[in-house]
Amino acid sequence: MSLKGKRADPEAIERLANALRDAEAVVIGAGAGLSASAGFAYSGERFERWFHDFGEKYGFHDMYAGGFYPFPNAEEHWAYWSRFIMVNRYMDAPKPVYQSLLELVRDKDYFVLTTNVDHCFQRAGFDKARLFYTQGDYGLFQCSGPCRQETWDNESAVREMFEQQKDMRVPSGLIPRCPNCGKPVVMNLRADDSFVEDAGWHAAAKRYSAFLHGHEGRSVLFLELGVGYNTPVIIKYPFWGMTYENPSAFYACVNYGEAIAPDDIRERSVCIDGDIGETLDRLREAL
Repeated sequence: MSLKGKRADPEAIERLANALRDAEAVVIGAGAGLSASAGFAYSGERFERWFHDFGEKYGFHDMYAGGFYPFPNAEEHWAYWSRFIMVNRYMDAPKPVYQSLLELVRDKDYFVLTTNVDHCFQRAGFDKARLFYTQGDYGLFQCSGPCRQETWDNESAVREMFEQQKDMRVPSGLIPRCPNCGKPVVMNLRADDSFVEDAGWHAAAKRYSAFLHGHEGRSVLFLELGVGYNTPVIIKYPFWGMTYENPSAFYACVNYGEAIAPDDIRERSVCIDGDIGETLDRLREAL
């Protein structure tokens, strides 16, 4: 049987605190559950606040569903997406969960691997050179072709569309196009084989690989936060494997409903089924 997470009882918090205290290095693996704990919910009050008009017109009730909706024209498509990017990339998360995490690892030798695309780590103050966003970034555009393995920052374009849209449409002249070939642009998000892995992506991948190689056999805490089973091969399974292969490593998983570790690393694991923000607060108290 596998080790399943329990509520964050004092014993579990103390085990995690000891592992963090003793670790020479920390590898953070972050999934959607971390941003959800920070208040980046795609439904409920945030959806009603920012997308009630789209919801009323088209019948969807969360931002994620709206992202797949086949809007009838580019003007509505970019009215929706400029709002989406604005509230989920350029506005601060409602709760300071990322800042709490940074306080815990600031003085450690750390690296972050994340499937999140909302840029919360960098906005919270994490070192950009210690981040690897494997699945892209809401803040980057790429050619829909793509004609080149190139991305570019979209903040000014997004802000202009956000500010000038009216009646769920952006002015036609603001619809973004590739500066190289003129084709429509898309967000730099991994959805299919058209995803652009630009020079920055490859540089981050090399830094992550070098970090792992430089800490082989040493005391490493693999700290998995909010990672589900949509893409377990990116963070979860590799963390299990690296913990198993390194007798000095320790694996920690904090997640609602999906905190689990294999029996092979049971003695060097702690799994906490609970809110990440609350767990980090208790961990800071324990330290």
